[in-house]
Amino acid sequence: MPMTTDALPTTGAARSAPDRLLAVLAAFDHDHPALSLTDISRRAGLTLTTAHRLVGALTEWGALERDASGVYHVGLRLWEIAALAPRGLALRQIALPYLEDLYEATHENVQLAVRDGDEVVYIEWLSGRSAVGVHIRVGARWPLHATGVGLALLAYGEPSYQEEYCQGELASFTPYTLTDGAQLRRALAEVRRTGVAVSSRQVTEDALSVAAPVRGPGGAVVAAVSVVVPQAGAQVPVLAPAVRVAARGISRALGWRPDEPRRGSAIPGRGS
Repeated sequence: MPMTTDALPTTGAARSAPDRLLAVLAAFDHDHPALSLTDISRRAGLTLTTAHRLVGALTEWGALERDASGVYHVGLRLWEIAALAPRGLALRQIALPYLEDLYEATHENVQLAVRDGDEVVYIEWLSGRSAVGVHIRVGARWPLHATGVGLALLAYGEPSYQEEYCQGELASFTPYTLTDGAQLRRALAEVRRTGVAVSSRQVTEDALSVAAPVRGPGGAVVAAVSVVVPQAGAQVPVLAPAVRVAARGISRALGWRPDEPRRGSAIPGRGS
């Protein structure tokens, strides 16, 4: 879910040292990119003394940085490590030429996302100057069922995982969000039939997205690409071929060959 809390829950005195370190890092998010030591202590559920010690160690290592006003930010050392993630910077670099082509063909918002558990994580986003406004940025997370890229990723997940997801609680963001398991199953079947996912007014009532799966070597779906346009006047039959071409181009660049047998999904499931 793309939401934060004012304070992260504590787990009592039994929390291990790694748990406490991770709690400090988890205190930062898109809504809280800069925090004072007191804020970190409160959001991580730690005493001020413990937070001070852990923040000091993380700052010395480079995971956090302290500005002239005494406020802490995420440090470049974490960015350097995160860049090594195969589903992060490397995938973005391979996909970028095809995303740029899709942008030039549509001049609308173009997105690349991967799946992490029950959510999509956006790893690239090209914004059109006059395109519809979206609640997306690099690193943003949304539930799988509420976005085009999420539907494209979920549709090619393991059948047992799909069924588990459809039986779970489906968050609603507009009156049009898919919150019924049976409807979601039908939507996923349609994605597999057509090769594209269409999400209309599910996150905001003025936007529609068309997405397609990106495959890696062996045919496993590893990401999804989409274009987001104003819902009014959206022409899905025009957009779908362009999105498919972009997804196919990225897939080939990743090493996928259409004539190879598929080896299933490479996407982590619930709780991963």
